[in-house]
Amino acid sequence: MARNSKLSVLNKMAAAPMVPVFYNKDAEVAKSVVKACYDGGVRLFEFTNRGDFAHEVFRELSKFVAEECPEMALGVGSIVEPATAALYMQLGADFVVGPLFNPEVAKICNRRNVPYIPGCGSVSEVGFAQEAGCDVCKLFPGDVLGPKMVKGLLAPLPWSKLMVTGGVEPTEENLSSWFKAGVFAVGMGSKLFPKEVVAAKDWAWVSAKCKEALSYAHK
Repeated sequence: MARNSKLSVLNKMAAAPMVPVFYNKDAEVAKSVVKACYDGGVRLFEFTNRGDFAHEVFRELSKFVAEECPEMALGVGSIVEPATAALYMQLGADFVVGPLFNPEVAKICNRRNVPYIPGCGSVSEVGFAQEAGCDVCKLFPGDVLGPKMVKGLLAPLPWSKLMVTGGVEPTEENLSSWFKAGVFAVGMGSKLFPKEVVAAKDWAWVSAKCKEALSYAHK
């Protein structure tokens, strides 16, 4: 069961508008990465549903976050069908993210009052997702659609809250382009967790990079 209410998740996203996106089959590595992000000021973390037994890693991570990162909202990403969403919500997912919009996932998340952030690539998809109760929509893939898509979409749908994922980098130039375009938040994966940094277990680097990226976002 989710530890954070829907309103709490949205408020955390508004206050610290960056959501790290990460997967590792080793639960201990995942715990270390989440703690490093938490120490860097991050308050929402998306664990990607990727690889065999990913839900078992998430189960351990969920227990860890409840004890060691009490202010963190832990969500799950790459969800494309309702059965998988239900599994992760039972394991404590505070929010559910997908690469696409599935109205059946929206129904099951709404029933549990858990935010569903679907991937959308057009004005129509965002509109359909909003009709299904999605407060935040993920603009994906961001590096393909670009900041101009954000501006263009917000013109007819100015009430929209968009989280862009895909190609987002922890640099002032990149983040400024997205936030100036009007995004509500950004999701960031590989650029925040270079393979060599994770392999070296340089968690201090991750914490510092999170602080740096958040400072750009807050500008």
